[in-house]
Amino acid sequence: MGKYEALAKKIVDEVGGKDNINSLTHCITRLRFKLKDESKAHDDVLKNMDGVVTVMKAGGQYQVVIGNHVPAVYDDVLAVAGISGSGSEDDGPAEKQKPFDAIIDVISSCFQPFLGALCAAGMIKGINALLIFFKLYENTSGTYITLNAIGDAVFYFLPLFVALTASRKFKLSEYTGLALGAALVYPAIQQSAIVVKGAKPLGAIFGVDYYTTFAGIPLIANNYTSSVIPIIFIIWLASKIQKWAKKVIPELVATFFVPMVVLLVTMPIGFLVVGPIISLLTELLNSGFNSVYGFSPILFGLLVGGLWQILVIFGLHWALIPMVMAQFGEQGWSNILGGQFAASFAQIAVLMALMFKIYKKKDRQLIVPSIISGIAGVTEPAIYGITLPRVKPFVISCIAAATAGAYAGMMNVTSYMMGGLGIFALPTMISNGRDGTANGAIGSVIHAVLSALIGMVVAFVLTMIFCKKEYDEEIIEVSPTIDPTTKTTGIAPESISSPATGDLLPLREAGDAAFSEGLLGQGAVIIPTVGEVVAPFDGIVMTLFPTKHAIGLISDKGTELLIHVGIDTVQLDGKYFEAFVKQGDVVKKGQKLVAFDIKAIEAAGFNTQIPIIVTNTQDYSKVDVKAAKHITPGTQFIAVA
Repeated sequence: MGKYEALAKKIVDEVGGKDNINSLTHCITRLRFKLKDESKAHDDVLKNMDGVVTVMKAGGQYQVVIGNHVPAVYDDVLAVAGISGSGSEDDGPAEKQKPFDAIIDVISSCFQPFLGALCAAGMIKGINALLIFFKLYENTSGTYITLNAIGDAVFYFLPLFVALTASRKFKLSEYTGLALGAALVYPAIQQSAIVVKGAKPLGAIFGVDYYTTFAGIPLIANNYTSSVIPIIFIIWLASKIQKWAKKVIPELVATFFVPMVVLLVTMPIGFLVVGPIISLLTELLNSGFNSVYGFSPILFGLLVGGLWQILVIFGLHWALIPMVMAQFGEQGWSNILGGQFAASFAQIAVLMALMFKIYKKKDRQLIVPSIISGIAGVTEPAIYGITLPRVKPFVISCIAAATAGAYAGMMNVTSYMMGGLGIFALPTMISNGRDGTANGAIGSVIHAVLSALIGMVVAFVLTMIFCKKEYDEEIIEVSPTIDPTTKTTGIAPESISSPATGDLLPLREAGDAAFSEGLLGQGAVIIPTVGEVVAPFDGIVMTLFPTKHAIGLISDKGTELLIHVGIDTVQLDGKYFEAFVKQGDVVKKGQKLVAFDIKAIEAAGFNTQIPIIVTNTQDYSKVDVKAAKHITPGTQFIAVA
């Protein structure tokens, strides 16, 4: 067990226990559960749990967003639950999914497990290209060849990696799946080997030439290295054949006869039917992307940039990965990733602006770590923890990312390999003499940086203009800036008069649980009919919140009183409020403290209840609220003793 054992136990309990877990995987920030019954999971408990950012449901998965340390939490959850990360064949009947959810589930399951290795390999290729650009060595040197082999191997043998993860997904024997993937990338079966230069085709099918046959059936040659879609379909087909073979082949010889049947049946179908069809569809899809890009690179970049973070929320950005990989396989470069590059930096700029807007202690503690994650391209902590719950900052980040994406599209920002996220994606944009860009070797890098700067400026300015300041509601924790010698020592019984005119309600009817449940102390609620608060006793203003919606007083006899005008009215940032005192002032009973516009506050959508709380309730044996329906300033309504 690791240091997240306690958190892991809580997560397992709240998703319905280990018996409710079919399987578990993780990505960069999320635990991705497949649950037998999602209704057994306690969403609200998990969302409010320390160590959990939020909960999402997408792609047939129950996603618990953790943050950057999710791998460590994942390991502890596996240990606590006593499960393997990939599930098993006896996981029970698969949950019926909508077609789109099922597709996303398959894609994410196939790519997530080796995403780290894929990004690492891409970064190595990018660094190698960067060193070539600066002429530190030649592309014929042993150093280049070695580093290129390290970085390129994952991409070249990509069908093998996908074969392994797809086998786990479709419950095919992993080693059988690897054998299928190896056959797909076998050198002698590649198009470059079959189609000999100068050879004449034996015929054509649907306009595509073929040069050899299998058992007399035309075999259309393709290069399957770096491909992803054909092997997914082949593995799915193999899983169905394996399931059938296990039923008809005796257990005595099943160990070797089942995989033999799977290989002999699946692979010819793969080479003759699946591979050619999927390759043709992939070419058509790639042509479609290039057509949209050709029609309007600006519109293309705007859509990719603007929608990227929305796709991230639901885990749907995985749907673009096969398309990106298809472009790499077909043409050696991709223009899809350029449009989304600035999205993480738009989030960063929104967070930077919110540093000037948010004064809630808990939220401010999230901002700096989220900025650091965003620089590395991981935006989930920012999205789920800060921007999305407030809606407006998230919308602003999407607008800024769309603007930046439009610029990236206009300037033909191009990626030449999969690589890291955020700033670590920049090395993947070094062309090193490859096709796909008119920008030169590092032109795409320069324009990518400029697109990020554009997105950041737009995001920062819009956030500063349209987002309101937020303050911590726990104002009783603010240290008063008054002369401590003026504070009364000792507590004495006291009768407190009403600070406002209106109808009196019991505290339990307050519109905020912090008040209604007595978490801050005992008291009462007034529904105001006059927009004015006066001093209920002689005393001192301990705290006047900057938004003027809340004031803390201490009487000459030691009673500490919180008067909170409205529920969540902190969001108004002082609008419709006017203060007539300041923190530290000595006040007399009946003196006007604060005025407010009841109709305007209600028109803005806020509850105008005034919770009045004795915040040092623990100093008294009893806090009694006098029974009354309508009260006015001077009316005695709270007695403490």
